[in-house]
Amino acid sequence: MKAGDVKVCVLRIEGTNCEDEMYQAFKMVGADPEKVHLKQLTGQVSDSLKRDIEDYDILAFPGGFSAGDYVRAGAIFAARIRSAIGPQIRKFVESEKPVLGVCNGFQILVELGLLPGLDDVMSNEPTAALYTNDSARFECRPTLLRNDNRGKCIFTSEVPKGKVLMIPSAHAEGKLLSMDPKFVDRLEENDQIVFRYVGEDGKDAQYPWNPNGSPSDIAGICNPAGNVLGMMPHPERVLTRFTHPDWTRGYESEEGDGLVVFRSVMKKLL
Repeated sequence: MKAGDVKVCVLRIEGTNCEDEMYQAFKMVGADPEKVHLKQLTGQVSDSLKRDIEDYDILAFPGGFSAGDYVRAGAIFAARIRSAIGPQIRKFVESEKPVLGVCNGFQILVELGLLPGLDDVMSNEPTAALYTNDSARFECRPTLLRNDNRGKCIFTSEVPKGKVLMIPSAHAEGKLLSMDPKFVDRLEENDQIVFRYVGEDGKDAQYPWNPNGSPSDIAGICNPAGNVLGMMPHPERVLTRFTHPDWTRGYESEEGDGLVVFRSVMKKLL
């Protein structure tokens, strides 16, 4: 398979607003992305606009405020997916095709039951939630992420373990919690913790470096198979150095820290 043969479905509904950046990210690594409305997958459009999820190699959920984030962030989008194409999404994940959810996309994956996926590929009900930030406000700021994955996640295959990336955050509900008291331990044991927030010294993050209060500074997790990644910060917003906050201070490459996430998954497919 050539890079240009990799078809990416960037899924959107009313309220998503990062689909253009997500599209551009996959375009920059040579893939063939398409912005697809959910109604195109559910058949609520003319025949010429209908799409089949099985025709795609990667599924990506962009950030934004899908359906206004009513009920809970990502809940309505997830409910519409589950009711209309839930079995197809389960099959997509079971076939180990890559799925990426960023910010609102992460919230959707949790609401769908695809993450954390500890006991089932796609649980009938959410087993975790992304709660309101400890600051009780929308946090939009640069954040530093350390790759703590030990090799399971296909979206960090090109990121050395322990490497710190500058990936900006912009969310109001990013605190990952579960009713399971051993939730973090189970994620750690399964190598499902992918990114952690760190401070400027590379050590444990305090506010504002952990912008939401997520336990164990968790910024992103994958499913047990490693093909589904959800993360709150936005790698698609730092594809080049020119969108880094310190871009004028000198750099060795024009590549931004976020591009490696997309390059990693592409290298796994080719």
